Amino acid sequence: MFDSLKLSATTPAKAVNILAHFKGQPLDKASASLDRTGAAAEALKRPEATGDLARVIEAFDSKGHRTLIVGLGDKSKFNLGHLRDAAAAIGRKLASIKATAASIDLAPALQSIRADLTAAGSAFGEGLGLVAWNCDDFKGPSRTNDRPKLTVSTPNSTFRQGIERGLALAASANITRTLSHTPPNICTPDYIASKAQKLARDTGLRCTVFKGAQLEKERFTGLINVGKASENKPCMIRLEYRPRGAAKAAKPAVLIGKTMTYDSGGLSLKVNNGMRGMKRDKDGGCAVFGAMHAIATTIKPRRPVVAFLAVAENSVSDQAYRPDDIITYRNGVTVEVTNTDAEGRLVLADALCYACEKEDPAFIVDLATLTGGVVVALGSTYAGMWCDDDALRARIEAASAVSGERVWRLPHHDEYREMMKSDIADIINSNPERKAHPIQGAAFLAYFVDPKIPWCHLDIAGVHATEGGDKGPFVKNANTGWGVRLLAELLDSM
Repeated sequence: MFDSLKLSATTPAKAVNILAHFKGQPLDKASASLDRTGAAAEALKRPEATGDLARVIEAFDSKGHRTLIVGLGDKSKFNLGHLRDAAAAIGRKLASIKATAASIDLAPALQSIRADLTAAGSAFGEGLGLVAWNCDDFKGPSRTNDRPKLTVSTPNSTFRQGIERGLALAASANITRTLSHTPPNICTPDYIASKAQKLARDTGLRCTVFKGAQLEKERFTGLINVGKASENKPCMIRLEYRPRGAAKAAKPAVLIGKTMTYDSGGLSLKVNNGMRGMKRDKDGGCAVFGAMHAIATTIKPRRPVVAFLAVAENSVSDQAYRPDDIITYRNGVTVEVTNTDAEGRLVLADALCYACEKEDPAFIVDLATLTGGVVVALGSTYAGMWCDDDALRARIEAASAVSGERVWRLPHHDEYREMMKSDIADIINSNPERKAHPIQGAAFLAYFVDPKIPWCHLDIAGVHATEGGDKGPFVKNANTGWGVRLLAELLDSM
């Protein structure tokens, strides 16, 4: 969308002015005072100037200076999340007219409804930063080089602080989106590991990569088995953020991401077009990666944070693990493999076991594109959430409300755990019955979590990428960065 996007403390010359109004209403008094020539007020008399959310109207004064007025929707139904869509609409318009500078004067309209200007600025900055993302690194002659370099400013210092935070969170989410977008012949487990090591060098995080004999030593048997058919060998990546002055005994928050760089289904091979898009089976791990960037650079929470990326490629060869194999985990649980295409839970189990045993976590949150069943159940509107700890669940729901990344709690009764019992091992990795399909994944993972540790499982299979056309600040058929901002808000609230 833009070649670059930056925030300035001063308004550049010839900046496009950005105002806002609510549905069916003229400019508020303070915004109208900024419309010195009356061009914006005159433009709002046009029939298309409805004030619907994200509707953008252009106005020109006698000297040809351009003003954009964005609709914020119905005042009585307004919430700060609407500003992401409004910012995206503004961003698309600025890109289409090749604007290089814009002055964002939305604070007066927002003050008229007593909005929190810092939070409002953050939401607006997120929307503008997310819509600015582009990833054409893999294009050849069709790659364009005519994107504008955009500088934005705002006269309100509180709103500016919010925009700065929002742009930073969007930048972290965009790291996730680019990593997701990277194809599997490039984005191998070793590639992810090298990116994690660079992230640590750039931000002060600590990074440890377990691979080869180290996987054996730490008994990461899920990763070993799932990844052994591929020439691109698996690894477990540990990233650690430790704030200055943190007590050695401080319990960390633990974030875990399923990071399957490609999922063919293994010997339970995916059919027809089922493999297309499976480069994005790493998106849980990509979200955790981006969240750690946000935590280290923007949020900087007072508590330690540890992240695990369970990275493998699920491939096919004479070394592949098979249905009927039995895998023994470090906590002693034995798993009968019934479906090699239910591999994500096998690698997540390693990280969950290890985190519970080694990290003494305050809580654990894992993210995974785990089941097609959650897409059937919730579509692309909500991520499925399983969390039996009331306090952790409340914090995640509060973070979700701020980030706009919606979660919906699904049940976690012991009867679902019974569905995963095996006749010859402790449990199976997939029940051939389709009943409660999205819950099966959570029920399986529960066997690898210490029940005394608060834990939340988020199945993001329906929300991690867009389908069809552009929507809000997101472009068609691309990753949304889902989870980066939610995890950042979660840690920022502690």
